[in-house]
Amino acid sequence: MSTGREQFGSRLGFILAAAGSAVGIGNMVGFPVAATKNGGGAFLLIYAIFVVLICIPVMLAEMSMGRHTRKDPLGAYTRLSNSQPGWRIAGALSVLTPFMIAVFYLVITVWLFGYLFLSVTGSLDQLADPTTFGTFINSNTLFAYMIAVVAVVYLILQGGVKEGIEKAAKIMMPALFVMLVALVFFVLTLDNAMAGVEYYLVPDFSKISASVVSGALSQAFFSLSLGMGIMLTYGSYIDNRSDVPGAAKLVALTDTAVAFIAGLLILPAVFSFNPDTDTAQLSDSSIGMIFTFLPKIFLALQTTIGYAGASAVASIFFLLVFFAAITSLVSIAEVPVAALMDEKCISRKKALAYVGIAVVVLAVVSATSFGMVSFFTEFTQYAGQTKSLFDIIVDVFYDTILPFNGLLICLFVSYRWRKANMNKELEQGAEGYVNSWYERYVNFALRTFIPVILALVFINTVALKFFGMAFIG
Repeated sequence: MSTGREQFGSRLGFILAAAGSAVGIGNMVGFPVAATKNGGGAFLLIYAIFVVLICIPVMLAEMSMGRHTRKDPLGAYTRLSNSQPGWRIAGALSVLTPFMIAVFYLVITVWLFGYLFLSVTGSLDQLADPTTFGTFINSNTLFAYMIAVVAVVYLILQGGVKEGIEKAAKIMMPALFVMLVALVFFVLTLDNAMAGVEYYLVPDFSKISASVVSGALSQAFFSLSLGMGIMLTYGSYIDNRSDVPGAAKLVALTDTAVAFIAGLLILPAVFSFNPDTDTAQLSDSSIGMIFTFLPKIFLALQTTIGYAGASAVASIFFLLVFFAAITSLVSIAEVPVAALMDEKCISRKKALAYVGIAVVVLAVVSATSFGMVSFFTEFTQYAGQTKSLFDIIVDVFYDTILPFNGLLICLFVSYRWRKANMNKELEQGAEGYVNSWYERYVNFALRTFIPVILALVFINTVALKFFGMAFIG
């Protein structure tokens, strides 16, 4: 075991940092809309079941590998497999995936920062114009906003685990939660807001299908940052006295609570704006909701609280989502940074520079694939659709590879590293975990049905994304 490994300064710091990585744009907007369109309370119930039965065991598998080896994903797979080539490839894939996800996540975070800046400077009416988003993402000012976002991420990551990641999480996560709750209380006072609450919470089991169940699992898996190497990397920064099984439950609870409360913000706001809203017409895209639909809702508030008040509400919302995006982006970028530090034995500053330059270059190229540069906008075709470079990155690394990485983790921990070794690691600092039903369930689930489910999700995603057909419909 290597010495001098950076560590979180407290259990709370780790939980907030891990929760910050999990709480992202999808939680804030995608989850509420998915729940509303797919059975409301029924979807919420299915989602919660998947978090408990599938996501927490996979999270424990990642954290246990990280803490035991004190390594990044590549180093962890290499050490525990005695450098077997196949498992080294799995480790490399767990580093490449977050690196590529950081590329498109940086682009979206830049958009958020731009909308935050415009809302703070009193341009809410401009943001509510349906043509603004298309113009905005093809403007040169985008790259000025990118410099600001990269500077924020760099300042956090260069501080290291304790003084950078943990300190930022201790500020941003409580601030995010306070702003979210405050906005929820405000929105619930608006006319017809309760109609949105009803659509969100009342179960409609008639809408539940195999594809909805699959979607709930994907949402839960992605929401908790599984398959990205984040939980493995963060696990390597936990000391041996920490209760990892208990921390995993708290991370899952925090992430789910934020997603649930966000639903109490988004849907009541939508129904207050338009009492006759047809939920089937709501955009499936978090991007579409954030940048084209919600600004119109905020502008409509000017009839009751004035333009300045509406701009203030919009500013708080965009700051809220920006914080969620930044905490996720920091966590995603930390994985390749940690891998470079471990595998090449270089300083954090150098690793951060190498990763940062590569991510920014690819992000700049991806940002031009929305019409600015036709070559990247019409990069290729598959499943009967023209795909941009940005689309490819999302389809391959976010939608497809994540469940595959999760599958590899389960197989590795269960059949290569073995459950006895994982149990021994997780029992350190967690006396109540020893021989508990929790421990027995995690061992059983990781060896049996979780790999099967993740394999089915992966196969179905490949068929749907790249061949235009789904086995689960």
